[in-house]
Order: sequence, then structure tokens, then C-alpha cells
Amino acid sequence: MGGGRLTVDLSGPPYEIGLKHGQVLASQILSQLHIYRGIFADTCKYKWPQVLGIAEEFRATIRRLAPDLLEEMRGIADGVGRSDVGLLDIVALNARSEIALGKWDDGCTALAWRLGASGKQLLAQNWDWRVSVGDNLALMSIRRIGRPTIWMVTEPGIVGKIGFNSSSVGVCLNAIRARPISTDLLPIHLLLRTALECESVDSAIATFEKLGGAASSQHILIADANGARGLELSPRGGVYLREDEDGLIVHTNHFLANKLVDEPPWLSGSPFRLEKARALCGSIVEEVGLVGLGDFVGAALLRSRVFANTENSPQAICCSPDPARGPLAKIETLFNIVMSFEDGKVPKAEVVFGRPGSGAETRVYNMPW
Repeated sequence: MGGGRLTVDLSGPPYEIGLKHGQVLASQILSQLHIYRGIFADTCKYKWPQVLGIAEEFRATIRRLAPDLLEEMRGIADGVGRSDVGLLDIVALNARSEIALGKWDDGCTALAWRLGASGKQLLAQNWDWRVSVGDNLALMSIRRIGRPTIWMVTEPGIVGKIGFNSSSVGVCLNAIRARPISTDLLPIHLLLRTALECESVDSAIATFEKLGGAASSQHILIADANGARGLELSPRGGVYLREDEDGLIVHTNHFLANKLVDEPPWLSGSPFRLEKARALCGSIVEEVGLVGLGDFVGAALLRSRVFANTENSPQAICCSPDPARGPLAKIETLFNIVMSFEDGKVPKAEVVFGRPGSGAETRVYNMPW
């Protein structure tokens, strides 16, 4: 896991945002396309022309529901500056969760925590995915006139990921393996970007509902300065989770309440991680009490006390590669992010790349920068 991270600042109308994205991150985007060609072939037995065929269906949907984002993707493709990289290749990256038809095997642990009566809202997760993707990850800001400024950690070529905006709206993502998918709805990474262009949790939920929901089953953990919701989304409808009595929402890689889709068991470690994260947060509440949480709980504490936990390895909260799996399928925690929102204060986040607590993780990167 490389130590230095690319920080990319984008601004302007959609095409210009995409053009600079493609120009600055061209080599990383080419790497991502190479990685995903291999993953699609290995996991789904799809050759790239099949992938582009599904991407074409999504292109038509994106043009109808989010034309600005399609224009941004067109800019990304042009910015890469290669005759063998076109718009559909970039659409395929942005719809990669859907094209795989629920066959991904990534795990992530996310939590939102309203810290007692302090007024502080934390939103955090470990993002686990293929080791090969780790060195390509970039920190990105996006500024458009009339919209909140966005700061996020993203895979190059993808227009929306995990992060927050200047209105203190933040998003985390948990993958869910379930059928069906629908190419008539927006891919989950575009919904993440859509949420980051909203000014509250409520407006993001209203926007998702207006758009018809998600193209695949996924969980978006969303928060603003006033609280959080766990959005268990699917093409057949969504269920929205609220905080428990400790102010917590914890989520891993299985639905807790959404019974609208066919969700076979897949990641055996998902229930363990869910209960472990809840227990670790519960022990902090026991230690300091609900009233004292605001002064006690921050990014460093969550990294050390929750997100560095390696019990049930390799399928731990802090995930490590399974030695029994081939090199293409090696998965580990690629970054940890802890966001903090509070009325009247500038939203902020700390990001660490690599496995928190391992000794091999990077320094802390602060957002905004």
C-alpha cells in the first residue's frame, strides 16, 4: 500500500470536471480498467464486450436520470486520451457493482454515531476491497456553482464514492449480494454522488425516491449534523434504519430489515462483524456513559478501538487477505474514514489508507485539505 496519495481538485461544469479527472488520473484509470477486466472475467465469466453491452443499457438510463453525470463521464473518457477508452468503459466502472449481478465478495463495516447530547455526529467505515485497487485510490474535491463542495475518497474513473460535502452530508457504502438488478435505475455509485450534492439526509432520501431507487441492492449509511439513517436500498424498494438507544447505526454486508429481495447468505463474517462492532461501541458507552461520549469519542479512538479489530480474521472488521484465495481475489481493508459533523462547525474527516492499527497504514489525511 503506497504512502503518497494523489489529491485532485476539480471544478467547473460537468464535462470540465470529468476532463480534468481523466487527465490527472489517466494512468490510474487505465489500471482500474485492467483490474476490472480481470475481475469480471474471473468472477462473472464476462468478456469485456459483454460488460460494455450492459454498460450501454446503463448509459441510456444515466442520460435520462442524471445527464450531468453522463457528461462528466464523457469528460473522463476524453481526458484519458486513449482511442481504446471510450464513454462505455467509464460507465462500466461506475456500474461495476451492478454489472457483476450480485457476485462481488467485498466486505465493509460502517457506523454512524450520534454522541449523546453533544450535538456531534460521526460517520465512519472500513472499506474492504481487492488489494490491487488500493494504490489507485485518490482523494478528490468537486466544486460546482450552486451545489455543495464535495470531498471524497474514490476509485479513479468513478464519479461518486465515500465522503461528505460542505453542507455536512456524508455517505458510507456496504455492498449487498442480492438479486435482482435493474438497468432502468441508477447504479449505486451515481446515487452516492447524488447524495453528496444534497443539503440534508431528508433531501437525499427524497431525491433517491424521485429517481426510483437503486439499480442493485446496497446499503448507504448517510448522516448530516442532525442524525443518520441506514438506507437499505434495492430495485424493489428501500427500508430506512434509525439509530438505537445509544445513537448508533452499525451495518455490514447483509440486510437487517429489507426483505424485498432474494438475498442468499454469502459473507459468513458479516454477522460477526456487525455484532463485534456493536459490542465494541457498547463497551465505550459503558466506560464513559452517554453524556461523556462527545468529549471522548473521535477518529483516533474509533480507529484504535473499533476499526483495528482483527478478531475472526481474515473476515474481521480490519480485513486481511485470505491465504486460501488466489491473487486476483485477495481482499483487505484499503482505507478507513471517520467523518465528523456538528451544527455551526466546518465538517471534517480523517482518512487512513491501509489496515488501521497494522503498523503499515499511511499517515492521517485530513479532509478538507
